[in-house]
Amino acid sequence: MECNLNFLLAGNISKLTNLKIRVVSTTVSMATNKQESATKPKPNTKKRSPTTTVIEDIEDFSNEEIPKIRVSLLQWYYQNQRVLPWRINQVLDIDVVADDCRAYAVWVSEIMLQQTRVATVIDYYNRWMEKWPTLQHLAQASQEEVNEMWAGLGYYRRARFLLEGAKMVVEGEGNFPRNVSDLCKVRGIGDYTAGAIASIAFKEAVPVVDGNVVRVIARLKAISANPKESVKSFWKLAGQLVDPSRPGDFNQALMELGSTLCTPTSPGCSTCPVSGQCRALSLSRNHESVKVTNYPIKVVKAKQRHDFCAVCVVEILEDRDSDIQEGAHTYLLIKRPKEGLLAGLWEFPSVLLGGEVGLSMRKQSIDKYLKKSFRIDTKKKGILISREDIGECVHVFTHIRLKMYVELLVLHLKGEDFLPLPLLMSHSNPIKTPQLIKGWKSALSDINLNCGILWLYNL
Repeated sequence: MECNLNFLLAGNISKLTNLKIRVVSTTVSMATNKQESATKPKPNTKKRSPTTTVIEDIEDFSNEEIPKIRVSLLQWYYQNQRVLPWRINQVLDIDVVADDCRAYAVWVSEIMLQQTRVATVIDYYNRWMEKWPTLQHLAQASQEEVNEMWAGLGYYRRARFLLEGAKMVVEGEGNFPRNVSDLCKVRGIGDYTAGAIASIAFKEAVPVVDGNVVRVIARLKAISANPKESVKSFWKLAGQLVDPSRPGDFNQALMELGSTLCTPTSPGCSTCPVSGQCRALSLSRNHESVKVTNYPIKVVKAKQRHDFCAVCVVEILEDRDSDIQEGAHTYLLIKRPKEGLLAGLWEFPSVLLGGEVGLSMRKQSIDKYLKKSFRIDTKKKGILISREDIGECVHVFTHIRLKMYVELLVLHLKGEDFLPLPLLMSHSNPIKTPQLIKGWKSALSDINLNCGILWLYNL
């Protein structure tokens, strides 16, 4: 398996304002590009007791409820919808944008909005559409360019799926699939995104179900069942409500209601357009022990995993760097695997540990990794100039709390001390070297570092 690496950085790591970057793109063959573990955690052999799940019998919406909800919700939406760059009022501007362009805009926005707040997405969406205004433009982009544009949004797999999906569509018939079943065949498009594209861009009368929709429906029907175990029921109920003549607007209205009024902790029931059809509200008025916020029931989240990682900032002083300005410094970066956490992003050399271990064990793990991967032997005479324990920081993901122990190594390397650059140089779009970039922020953005690295500069 191959992993890309970068020998980079011209400037002083302790003086960020004067930091300059030199980028040399290289490739080295390795047995694996995954972080090695210093001590393997013991497998959990504890047997789990079987659990029994009781699925609640959920009633359909009645023929009387459906038209009332549709009319009230659409009227409210047309009067109160937020002005967002990816929205078009289909009643007023039906002929303004071609279906394919509309589908592309919906697709990009919906992918960005997954796990990300609307206020954050707006700027990213505008920059994205300015750079790649159509599906065809995006299909010509590289993964590096897409990652650079996505930097800061997190969940980088979403960006990879957008690019792969665009290439798949363009290399196929060249036009967006027009219905849910065909849309779901596109890389990275699931039921929710397919429903959003099909209903908004192509007016197919299909539902969408996200967290906001689940919350609204759970309260309308006072559903006490576990939402994750009743997903099919929520899709069925959402499908009953969809307005066949304006499916896109209705789906957006339902999501808008959940996002702005029917919120998790402070619902605005007094101004809700469908409060008259809300069973949760009715129950709360008749029973003091019942609250609207009891619905949907809160699902116990899986306990966050605690991981520990040794990170090594490797500063390299090379004899052959006579072309670099005086005072310049070179640092070793590694590109993460194409799959998994922070896929395809750059980071300092790191080793995943089996738990909280001492400094001596962390040093041994880093030394072993550098020697195996880059033929850098820190114990060789004349190579190690200094070694300093910088400190530690915590990087929190949705399901992982990663504690990073950071040290700085300053090494003096000659050509024979590590894998020589001429044998490593292999890149489809090589970066000119040396490339001097003023301003550390722009330089870091250009090479798609993961946000954990930025935190290390504060140590």
